Amino acid sequence: MYSELALMPTTNNFSPEILEKLDSLQKKYSAMGQDLPSYLDGLLFADFLTYWDYINLDTLLSLQQPITPYPDEKVFIIYHQITELYFKLSLHEFDRISEAQTDSSITPTFLLERIRRINRYFVALTSSFDIMVDGMDQGEFLKFRMSLLPASGFQSAQYRKIEICSTSLDRIAHKNHREAFSNYSIEDIPKVFNHLYWREGASELKTGSKTLTLKQFEKKYDEELLDLAGRTYSSNVRSVAASLVFTSEESDIKEELRQAMRWLDVNVNINWTLAHYKSAVRYLQRDPEDIAASGGTNWQKYLPPRFQKRIFFPELWSEQELEDWGKRWVKSEVFGVK
Repeated sequence: MYSELALMPTTNNFSPEILEKLDSLQKKYSAMGQDLPSYLDGLLFADFLTYWDYINLDTLLSLQQPITPYPDEKVFIIYHQITELYFKLSLHEFDRISEAQTDSSITPTFLLERIRRINRYFVALTSSFDIMVDGMDQGEFLKFRMSLLPASGFQSAQYRKIEICSTSLDRIAHKNHREAFSNYSIEDIPKVFNHLYWREGASELKTGSKTLTLKQFEKKYDEELLDLAGRTYSSNVRSVAASLVFTSEESDIKEELRQAMRWLDVNVNINWTLAHYKSAVRYLQRDPEDIAASGGTNWQKYLPPRFQKRIFFPELWSEQELEDWGKRWVKSEVFGVK
């Protein structure tokens, strides 16, 4: 009996740090009307966490389901899934910006860090696009893509959300309507929403009418995207940046933020978009009549920035930069002109 008592733990067996944490836990769960020993039992009986369980690895690796026998279709699927995960990372940062703006805790440093993170995600995406440009057999792609219609990367709702979270809605309206909507109010959002540039990007080459690709997308996501446009009316990056007040000690931060926002514009509206254009040129020829694009979208006029002039922050660019938007990239990356 004596030997058993000698082996029982006492408070002397615990460090002051452990005792302090136990006391804090006791107070926490008492305030909730809960029993600390029950929670400790749960911790005791819980199995050790594994890497594969934590990230749901088995589920993740089971999500690639090709619908044709062509091996490179799996490359196509995996890369697009990776892309959507990077978009999700970006939207996580946009959500944090919106939340900080809503509770009035936004600071220039906080906004700068969020934008820097988003830029890193898009740099990774753009630099990895060679997986699509050079990493698939062209013959296989042209065969299996016909089985994917009318599905298209155009239907990425997360990319549309990134655009909406980045800037005021008038900046992603079709260029013919931007001036008219430049001073839109929150009540005008449904009207502006009906004229967003990508609605005209998914038009049939011959008739100009909506493609099935666009009709499917609108049916599934219009309500959600319209709601987001309302919620981010004053908490998109452009609006948040315009509302910031900088102290005299934050002049360096102000310039860094300006440059980060310019890079966000370039990353989303030039580099990422034209990486797609380069892939389309490689796989779909340069004449849109040769091979219709995925989902029937008129990619020749939808993708190049020089046509749509999608620019989130026009106030950060010179008139010449706005005029030459995207031209240098096309000359260098598509046509090899240095």
